[in-house]
Amino acid sequence: MLKNKVNSWSLVVMLLVFYPIRSQISMPNFFADNMVLQRDISIPIWGNAGPYDNIEVHFHNQKKKVKADKTGKWTLYLEPEKAGGPYSLSVKAKKTVRIKNVMVGEVWICSGQSNMEWTVRQSDGAKEVMEAADNFFIRHMKIDKEIQAIPQSNLKTSGWQICDSTTVGDFTGVGYFFAKKMYQELKVPIGLINASWGGTNIETWIGRDGFEGSKEFKEMISLMPKIALDSLLKLKIRKEYEKIEKLQGFAFDENLDANVYKNAAFNDASWSELYQPEPWESKTLPGFDGVVWLRKKVFLTADNLHENASLHLSKIDDEDIAFVNGIQIGNSEGWDVVRNYKIPKGILKEGENSIAVRVVDNGSNGGIYGDSKDLKLVLGNVAFPLDGNWKYQIESVKARVNENDFPSLTFNAMINPLIPYAVKGVLWYQGESNESRAFQYNEAFPLLINDWRSKWNQGDFPFYYVQLATFGTMGNSNEGCPWAELREAQFNTLKLRNTAMVVTTDIGNPNDIHPRNKQDVGYRLSGLALNNLYGKKNVCNSPSYKTIEIKEDKVVVSFNDIADGLIATNDGDVKGFEIAAIDGVFYNAKAYIDNNTVVLSTEKVSNPVAVRFGWVGDASDNNLFNSAGLPAIPFRTDDWKTITKEEKYKLENMKP
Repeated sequence: MLKNKVNSWSLVVMLLVFYPIRSQISMPNFFADNMVLQRDISIPIWGNAGPYDNIEVHFHNQKKKVKADKTGKWTLYLEPEKAGGPYSLSVKAKKTVRIKNVMVGEVWICSGQSNMEWTVRQSDGAKEVMEAADNFFIRHMKIDKEIQAIPQSNLKTSGWQICDSTTVGDFTGVGYFFAKKMYQELKVPIGLINASWGGTNIETWIGRDGFEGSKEFKEMISLMPKIALDSLLKLKIRKEYEKIEKLQGFAFDENLDANVYKNAAFNDASWSELYQPEPWESKTLPGFDGVVWLRKKVFLTADNLHENASLHLSKIDDEDIAFVNGIQIGNSEGWDVVRNYKIPKGILKEGENSIAVRVVDNGSNGGIYGDSKDLKLVLGNVAFPLDGNWKYQIESVKARVNENDFPSLTFNAMINPLIPYAVKGVLWYQGESNESRAFQYNEAFPLLINDWRSKWNQGDFPFYYVQLATFGTMGNSNEGCPWAELREAQFNTLKLRNTAMVVTTDIGNPNDIHPRNKQDVGYRLSGLALNNLYGKKNVCNSPSYKTIEIKEDKVVVSFNDIADGLIATNDGDVKGFEIAAIDGVFYNAKAYIDNNTVVLSTEKVSNPVAVRFGWVGDASDNNLFNSAGLPAIPFRTDDWKTITKEEKYKLENMKP
């Protein structure tokens, strides 16, 4: 009897503690003060409460009711609203949540990698832009960078910010200039949801079921277990140790005191070798992040010894501690920092000397890299080269999952929680991190667009994106150019309904992958939206290749979207064109505009069969525009094999 009473009281206590928590009304973090809701379509509102709680939502002149399910989840849809505000949104169960200063207008998701993440503060003319930025009707929400291995229902964010001189500096630059122009033309509130992360590849932004429905990626995603992030991390580390043991030929000892590796007398005869300077992930340690010891022996005579001695280690990705004969002589952090360490007098000796470097690689490439002539031991005026094979031993694996380690990680944490928040469309700026797999981007980019659209269930909502800007990457038509191939994949994606692309070859920076001119990028995106969605007729599309006509040794190229005609800036010959014969060797062509076509020729090609335009990373010399000042889209007329065609997104078997 006493036992039953104790159990009964335990149950009561559990209910008193548990039920109030479950009955608290809660909503995803983006339902917050200053938010913007999408106009003219049904507005989904959702959250959690107690099991079977009655939920009542008030907004503007609407009142809606719904009952939570047995788990406390609930969703309802408000009727479409016209642009306006500010309003309040109240959600009532046993308690009430009130959200203030809510606007109704146009909501755009701004996503991609660093050129979308790039802020107003980092853009050209930032000071003047920020000082003049007060606009109560433009709102911005930055989603915190986070990864998850399974789809999440909530995300991390500091909330919605009203645009003014104190907040706009942290807005996405591309998104802000887009919103600024949109508000000027439409006079309706604009909401920007900024889900961007520098350096991310496209695969991390695509949902798992999107991959599962893709012939290209179905086999790859089958290797990915459906487990939480902490379990995935443990599995990754275990797999890494298995690879290390196979590579090194002996079991990995996590308990070994690696500090002995610095000692001059340490016997490293059993260690494997790798070449330096060269990022170790390029050959020896692909995909590895963690701590590695590098050792090299140098033999000196008495005549070699000099009181002015220094160790030059070029650059190291990311951190290092350097030892000579067991004595620490320096340490540095930063992947782009040059390492030059003075060696105190008395450390070097006649005979064998040991150099040991403990390298910490936090992600991406690792090890010593740079020019081989910068890897040396300098004694007075004499340099002893240190490039070549170094002994290496792995101390530990980096205990974290990188945002690009596995597919869907940022989608799960930063995009999935937004669904089905009503939006107008998406602005996308990404591709730099997929350069090496440019050909496969023909599959991956449309897959992302279709995946997001299917999950939002709003039909083929607008998806506007930025083609890669001018940048001085390697390659050309004859060597092959991954950057140009990626641009081509972006252009090919225009085959999808309700997509549009802006070209930025004229406003990039050959020496900087992050061009500061985000104004023109945002304005060009707004031109697409205003023309395509809001009836503000303007020339918004760049000239695109239409046809070629071969006339003996000349080629005549015609274009779409020429507006009032084609022009060549600088009033000179048209630059950027190449032609080739059947041998596939391209030569620069003399080009001029004739009757709104471009006529090409070169003495080196008498029987041309193929044309390329702007087929380089740095396409800033391209000077063909339409009358509206929009640059022509780079293109090729051939279908010859490209150098990234065989490169695929690879995932090792991660099944336990």
